[in-house]
Amino acid sequence: MSERAAQALARFAADWESTLRGDRHEPPSLAGYLPDGHEVRLAVLTDLVRVDMRQRWRRAGMEKRLAEYRREFPEVGTSPDFADLVCQEYLARSRFRPVDVDSFTAEYPEAAAEIRRRFTGDALPPPPPVLPEGIGIGRRLEDFDLLTDLGGREHSRMFLARQRSMQRLVAVRVEAGADSDSDTVAQLDHQHIVRVFDQRLIADGSTGKPLRLLYMQYLPGGTVDGILARLRQESATAGRDSADGGLLLRAIDAAMEAKGESRPAGSRVRAEIAGLSWPETVAWVGRRLAEALDYGLRQGVLHRDIRPGNVLFTAEGVPKLADFALGPVYWSGSFIGAGANDAGALRYRSPEALAALLDPAAPLPDTRGDIYSLGLVLWEMLTGALPFDDSDAGTDAAAVQAMLTRRMAGVPTAALDALPADTPAALRRVLLECLRPEPARRWQTGGQLAGQLNLCLDPRARDLVDPPPHTLWARLRGWPVPIAMLCVGLPNAVASWYNVRINQSLIVDELPLVDQQRFEQVALVNNLVAFPLAALMLLWLARRPLTVSYRLARGHRYTPAQLARARADTLLMGERAVWVPFAMWLIAGVAWPLALSRTGAQLPHNAFAHFFTAQVVCATIALAYPFFLIMVYAVRSLYPQLLARGSVGPADRRQLSTLARRSNFYLAAAASVPLLAVASVTFVSTADLSLVIVPLRLISVGGVLAFVLTYRLSRMLEEDLQALVRAIPEGGHRFPVGS
Repeated sequence: MSERAAQALARFAADWESTLRGDRHEPPSLAGYLPDGHEVRLAVLTDLVRVDMRQRWRRAGMEKRLAEYRREFPEVGTSPDFADLVCQEYLARSRFRPVDVDSFTAEYPEAAAEIRRRFTGDALPPPPPVLPEGIGIGRRLEDFDLLTDLGGREHSRMFLARQRSMQRLVAVRVEAGADSDSDTVAQLDHQHIVRVFDQRLIADGSTGKPLRLLYMQYLPGGTVDGILARLRQESATAGRDSADGGLLLRAIDAAMEAKGESRPAGSRVRAEIAGLSWPETVAWVGRRLAEALDYGLRQGVLHRDIRPGNVLFTAEGVPKLADFALGPVYWSGSFIGAGANDAGALRYRSPEALAALLDPAAPLPDTRGDIYSLGLVLWEMLTGALPFDDSDAGTDAAAVQAMLTRRMAGVPTAALDALPADTPAALRRVLLECLRPEPARRWQTGGQLAGQLNLCLDPRARDLVDPPPHTLWARLRGWPVPIAMLCVGLPNAVASWYNVRINQSLIVDELPLVDQQRFEQVALVNNLVAFPLAALMLLWLARRPLTVSYRLARGHRYTPAQLARARADTLLMGERAVWVPFAMWLIAGVAWPLALSRTGAQLPHNAFAHFFTAQVVCATIALAYPFFLIMVYAVRSLYPQLLARGSVGPADRRQLSTLARRSNFYLAAAASVPLLAVASVTFVSTADLSLVIVPLRLISVGGVLAFVLTYRLSRMLEEDLQALVRAIPEGGHRFPVGS
């Protein structure tokens, strides 16, 4: 290959890596890397297709068939390596499930002979190779001295090893010719994923068989398996409900002591864990693991093998996912009938993964399968047992079918009863969503799950989203329209009473009888127009907050974009509910006198001033008081139902913070009501003061009392908003390690 062609291929590979890191939104297009000249172009195109196909078939949702490449570049079909490319596609597809050779050759008849030569009869792919004997403690493999066996299977084992060249402890995975995404995993760089440093291909000195060594970050804190053993041990003596964050630290310390490690002193993260209840500890761990899944998905990589043994801990207690995309391709039909060591792994598979084992035509699991598996691990951490009775677990078809049947039936009542007494309702809901049999009803990404688990860590926020049963706020959720009408109607009714008393005393009673009748007619027409118009506007503006939460409670599903719009509208609900009446009161303050004048009524010279100042006081009442009544109800009863559906992020955080700042304006408006009422007395003559002194006193004293109530509501609203802001992650569900 020429230097120019080699540079094009290297640039293409580098741009693919950039895509995996998230620097590019789309994979690179092959057309931009092809040189001129037919022969050189064809050779480079063949290599580009080879690289692109390999990268795509290792990432769920990005697969591309060779037939698609040929439609885009017809010359691919004339390449001398076309048959080899077809066989590469066969191997890529067969990694996930059996591929019928006859059906496959029908798609590529020109390569049928080569396909059959390689993949039929004696040329069928051999079973996965096993590690040669003698790979164990005390053995030296190239640069690594194997110190401790950390477990594994026949074809792959993990060891604690010393890397001589770097003089450091590492974890080394020894694989017997495994076909894995090790090159991709080495690019994953996340605080909750075990860092893979590099890989090496070597030949076993005694047998000459190829071995793959992946060496990665060493974590001394053990795995969730150790946590579960400690939980069961302490539950048997002190009772399960006595567990707290200290249990996690004790299990980690025991694992470190067994390895001769000492625990760190003065750790802020360990201090945080020590102050958590056990359900909060599970949510704390789960949030970080969900973050890792979300990061992997954005890199186009699934985990595929989430189970207790693949969740490791640092000395401080920070969890990390190991074996990311390095596990067995668990939906491969060849798994049926595997050894007993793999039977336990099946217990953590999603229903769709089990179904794919039984039926090659079943849909492949995606990231929601990983979310299901993580839900099972977290449930087992919480209760000490999986929610399903898999005592008959095995790898034969009957055992797999039995496990699938149990999972499709949902979490049984006995498992729900086994939850610790101090399990928050929010955590219970989040885990049950993870364990929905239907993938479409689970959390759709690790980011969604991370946000919900973060919510479980703030007591005020989780009680807002999942209020304890039979509490006032839980009961009020079913009555959004009547409560909204009451919140708006009651303050406006008080304002109407004040307006009628002032206008009756200062204006209407001073008019001739015929003009009083005209005033009543104008008032009737105004009220018949203004009140229905305002009500329709308010219902239209509040349609999403009032209907979406109601329909969600009855099983209706919305897209993330629809939910985001409903959340934004819910936080604007209070302002829309006060500015419409405020505008109506002020418009009426001008429209009524003008309408009376047009009817021929003779108004006193100061009637306009009296009428408009009364309308200003009424408008301020309508602006200040309903806002806090509505927003406290919305934030406590309507918004949390939308928040519980996931897909929240920085935009929601900004909206909550903005509402908290703007609420100070409405608090100031509430404080101004008695002051405005007193100020309106300056337009009243001394002789008429006695006519309005009673309503003025009532509105002044009532305004002071209402301000005290409004102030308390504002503080409640502020604390609720702060709790929700704390519970919503910044920057797209990214959390610092010790947060």
